[in-house]
Amino acid sequence: MADLVVGDRTLALDEDGFLEDASLWDEEVAEALAKTEEVELTPEHWEIINYLRNYYAEFGVAPMVRKMLRDTGKSNAEIYELFPSGPGKGACKIAGLLKPTGCV
Repeated sequence: MADLVVGDRTLALDEDGFLEDASLWDEEVAEALAKTEEVELTPEHWEIINYLRNYYAEFGVAPMVRKMLRDTGKSNAEIYELFPSGPGKGACKIAGLLKPTGCV
């Protein structure tokens, strides 16, 4: 388990770098998590991050990749271009969601 320092806060991460407490997520935390993935967030990244957060808030789980692609109009290749470690490990981690089962 590691820690992520964001401003004056120290947040616990699990062994895969996901937040242990998703309620501590905010945009500043997203920027810090993105750095751990070597991703510089753009408006296109935020579109996916906000989609993931809204879906999670409504359904309590991350969407299946196929659902995310259909809802966002992105291709799998576009998601991997934005989040090189993938929709589960990269996108969900930066969005502050708990680690998706079977995705990491």
